[in-house]
Amino acid sequence: MSAPDGSPVGAERSIGQLFASATTEMSALVHDEIALAKAQLKRDVKRGAASGGAFSAAGAVLIFSLPMLNFALAYGIRTWSHWNLAICFVLSFAANVLVAGALALIGLVFAKKAKKGKGPQKVAASVKETAGVLQNAKPHPRTAPVSDAVEVVARSTS
Repeated sequence: MSAPDGSPVGAERSIGQLFASATTEMSALVHDEIALAKAQLKRDVKRGAASGGAFSAAGAVLIFSLPMLNFALAYGIRTWSHWNLAICFVLSFAANVLVAGALALIGLVFAKKAKKGKGPQKVAASVKETAGVLQNAKPHPRTAPVSDAVEVVARSTS
């Protein structure tokens, strides 16, 4: 088994090797968090697009189906019930409004899911947490080697 830099585990590594290893790992962490943020943003954008599509479909159904469906449904109700033709047209319009309302509710559900998506906020919190941990990490204090026999050399002025 070996460390990421190829040296055997348990072997003493120099400060330069440790720093290079830490830099590589931090770079990988930052790249991974950026990739995570992109993936979460992509998911949220897809949900938003689905919401917009559902709202657009609701509007298109309401606008384009009214003439054809109203006539067909109104004459169908008239044939079935022998009611006044005006009442039959009002009922066919109400049916179209119900369909458009159902599509609008579907769009609303997708819009709420897209709004709840907190992908970038989660990643930002993770980055802040990582930065906080790194800021609080302090190197071990190194004591200067103390020499037992310190010689004092006096200079002569002559």
